Amino acid sequence: MTTSTTTASAAVSEAGRPAPGRSRRRRGPAQWGFVAPAVLFMLLFFGYPLVHNVVMSFQHYTPKTFFTGEAPLNGFANWSNVLQDALFGKALWHTLVFTAGSLLGQFCVGLALAVFFHRTFPLNGVLRSLILLPWLVPMVVSGIVWRRILDQDTGVLNSFLDTLGLGGHTPWLTSPHMALLSVVLVNIWIGIPFNMVILYGGLQEVPRELYEAAALDGASAWRTFRSITLPALRPVITVVLVLGFMSTVKILDLILALTDGGPADATQTLGTLTYQNSFVRLDFGAGAVVGNILILISAVFAVLYLRADRTEGE
Repeated sequence: MTTSTTTASAAVSEAGRPAPGRSRRRRGPAQWGFVAPAVLFMLLFFGYPLVHNVVMSFQHYTPKTFFTGEAPLNGFANWSNVLQDALFGKALWHTLVFTAGSLLGQFCVGLALAVFFHRTFPLNGVLRSLILLPWLVPMVVSGIVWRRILDQDTGVLNSFLDTLGLGGHTPWLTSPHMALLSVVLVNIWIGIPFNMVILYGGLQEVPRELYEAAALDGASAWRTFRSITLPALRPVITVVLVLGFMSTVKILDLILALTDGGPADATQTLGTLTYQNSFVRLDFGAGAVVGNILILISAVFAVLYLRADRTEGE
């Protein structure tokens, strides 16, 4: 009797349950309804500008085009002009130096601060909050403030160095040999909080038992850092470096506020070259070419990040 009752109940349950294929078909439109706004947003605000920028790099696009709507195709003329321009080679080299120097400085100082604040001591939270301030200030404001600080004649830094007897006439932003270094140092100051916050969060996930075991084994601080901290932070380090690269390689506003690409194009990067071509020389085709090269470089590192992340997951 019990068996027959159970069988009947199961049959009723199965009869009342919709077929798997029918349920899947019903869920399909509802799922697309939730995804459609995001897809539409991506197509309108990312897809269309990207495609239009690629097309513009093969057109003779001038201010006249905004009135006539005519932008005749000129093949690879824009690409040829940009790649043969000596300024493009300088801008590419400056971009590599600026990006590599910024990432190295931001990461090393950020990691040192994250390890320092990983310990418990009075005012830990207050000091961490104060270090976040450079990250919260708009980059243009930071650039203007640092331009005043690094001014050769009236800057605070040169006045301080002069007081110490170390010379107070360093042309931080007006010398072709010093300007790029100065811009890199300012960008390091801006990016340190981001690196510290992300790496500090990664340190919070490292089990305390590992450090306790290392202490019992008599491991030195350097050995503990090299054998426990760095391997545990490897996925976080990948994220920090890739995100830092993609945000640093295209920086424009900071350089414009500090040096405007000068002196003598000493701080001209791909980002500033895109701006100069498009909005100073009004050569929108050449500006689109440099912009596409920046997008391509960022896409390559994004793919490398995804491959590294997939490898870590496996």
